[in-house]
Amino acid sequence: MEAAGAGAAVARSLKKAVVVFVEARQASFLISTDPARLDVQAIHAYLTRSYWAAGIPLETVQRCIEGAICFGVYDDGRQIGFARVITDRATFAYLADVYILESHQRHGLGKWLMSVIMSHPDLQGLRRFSLATKDAHGLYAQFGFSPLLAPDRHMEIARPNIYRSGGT
Repeated sequence: MEAAGAGAAVARSLKKAVVVFVEARQASFLISTDPARLDVQAIHAYLTRSYWAAGIPLETVQRCIEGAICFGVYDDGRQIGFARVITDRATFAYLADVYILESHQRHGLGKWLMSVIMSHPDLQGLRRFSLATKDAHGLYAQFGFSPLLAPDRHMEIARPNIYRSGGT
């Protein structure tokens, strides 16, 4: 009976979880974790042409947003960047889908976005924070990311062309 009681206590504490929305401003730019601000069509438009999610269906983008802490980057209300963190908010997080539109790159917005992400209250004290990148190692290294400590311990199921090949 104790296990059932413990489960009920966990369920009660989960119901009390407070969602923390973070906002940061810099001139005409805003970074916000408020999901109501996200322009899902704009996010989809970028991701579908990215090297890591080419061809991703809109429905998949909608689902991945629902399951993450999302950071929208806006210029006078127009979405110009995005990142999402998949996390249990206690021990682990995975950073994904980070971008700033090409027209807004080279102005420090990516570095600012990473600073806001790394200071989010729900992402403090994690045992592991992971990401994968093809070309932004220098940016992420500034925030403490490094190559895998023990790559021989990590495994994955990789389907790099899943959106192009109809799910196989």
